Amino acid sequence: MPTLSDRQISGPRPYRLPIRRALISVSNKSGLIPFAQALHAATVVLISTGGTARLLAEAGLPVTTVDTLTGYPEMLDGRVKTLHPVVHGGLLARRDLPEHMLALAQAGIDPIDLLVVNLYPFRETLATPGAAYQAVIENIDIGGPAMIRAAAKNHDGVAVVVDPEDYQTVLQELGQHQTSLTWPTRQQLAAKAFAHTAAYDGAIANFFHGLPAPSESGIDPAANTILPPSPAQVSPLPRVFSLQVQRRQELRYGENPHQQAAFYRDPFALGGGIANYEQLQGKELSFNNLADADAAWLCVQSFTDTACVIVKHANPCGVALADTVLAAYQRAFQTDPSSAFGGILALNQEVDLACAQAIGKQFAEVILAPGFSQEALTFFAKKTSLRILKIPAGPAENLASGLDIKRLTGGLLVQTPDWNRLTHNDMHCVTQKQPTEAQKKDLLFAWKVATWVKSNAIVFSKDAMTMGVGAGQMSRLDSARIAAIKAGHAGLSLHGTVVASDAFFPFRDGLDVVADAGAIAVVQPGGSVRDDEVIAAANERGIAMVFTGSRHFRH
Repeated sequence: MPTLSDRQISGPRPYRLPIRRALISVSNKSGLIPFAQALHAATVVLISTGGTARLLAEAGLPVTTVDTLTGYPEMLDGRVKTLHPVVHGGLLARRDLPEHMLALAQAGIDPIDLLVVNLYPFRETLATPGAAYQAVIENIDIGGPAMIRAAAKNHDGVAVVVDPEDYQTVLQELGQHQTSLTWPTRQQLAAKAFAHTAAYDGAIANFFHGLPAPSESGIDPAANTILPPSPAQVSPLPRVFSLQVQRRQELRYGENPHQQAAFYRDPFALGGGIANYEQLQGKELSFNNLADADAAWLCVQSFTDTACVIVKHANPCGVALADTVLAAYQRAFQTDPSSAFGGILALNQEVDLACAQAIGKQFAEVILAPGFSQEALTFFAKKTSLRILKIPAGPAENLASGLDIKRLTGGLLVQTPDWNRLTHNDMHCVTQKQPTEAQKKDLLFAWKVATWVKSNAIVFSKDAMTMGVGAGQMSRLDSARIAAIKAGHAGLSLHGTVVASDAFFPFRDGLDVVADAGAIAVVQPGGSVRDDEVIAAANERGIAMVFTGSRHFRH
């Protein structure tokens, strides 16, 4: 393949690019008409295709259709319309090379200075309930990515816009520079364009790599036909996994000062997650702040009643439900005041002044909630270092979407989220003593909390309040002992409490520890080869015990 000469590679680049002709072909037509009107007012010639051209014409804008330029009508239901030398020559010709411009002139092709394109709604079609396989395939854009990549490659002479949010930025710069766009802007738009097509191709690749093998029953070799799979069968774990996330914030450092770090956001994440936080005040967030805040938010969002969760080093050290945010906070804090020092607080209701004043008596790193009253914000403003995060509302079920990802050396572990949906009906009593209705409620509460505690997890609770938490120990027995010790340090009696264990008790010794501490009911997954031994121990101690059949390891 021939290469460009040194002169061609290192020649000067235009800083300002006059915008005279724009090709517009968009699927997302948000904000399009005002943008096109402004371009027309700046004497930019508008070229367009299909539905976009009709929309511009209906708005009274003069528009030249692509088929008029190429001399070929759109073909194959619109599959072929911009794949033509008149289009790609106008996008790819280098303005600084006389031989390129001569070739355009000889072919009667005019340069295209601005490309405004976004792509067929592939993800949206795939996410539509009941979407047909062929409908998904037809929403794989071909001409759009080709044009975007051509314009982005040639950003010395072409500006490319793929996001309606950039319309205003482009118009402002055109106004500042006599209908020209600067090279830094063109380069930034090109970077965004390549990311756009990469994410689009990644989504398509994930779709194909997630499809099941065609069923033999859907194949008819004699008729040379096959029944395509349903998009609903696409696995969330494709054979080749493509991921694109956007850097939202560079952090001061990682878990430790010698590590570099940044926070990256999934642009397609559903609402309700911490990724959409708005920081209302406080110091810059750290790596550990965000990790702990996410753990706290996941835990608090698993409750529908008013709840408060206090997290320290990724573990809930206090969780409680109450009628008000103030009472929920006070009860959560009571579990372990020592560990709550410098903790992360999450509430699932708006924080009012009374709650803010109570929180103000302790040292907290971050407070996150779906909202804060103005009085609460005024109070918190006195604590200039305290970070306040507002998390936009969204269904808690959204937190069960997406994937959990952990990095290994040279690879990734990817899994679907562990979202706890246990109900009363899922608890199977295996002991002679049955839990009361009140105890069942507390068992469900403790089980939800244990889901978010690092394994091995033991959670004592009573009246919708954690009373002692043992986390992250190599032995479940040690977790049980630590939970009891912490309750004693906090001055809490464990008499009459219930206990949740995130995985089964491998021996009766752990059960004896929680019984000695005062527990009267236990919830655990079951499934140990010594289940009979543990059940017998519970009957011996007069404890009610229920099995869930599911565990919640969290590493």
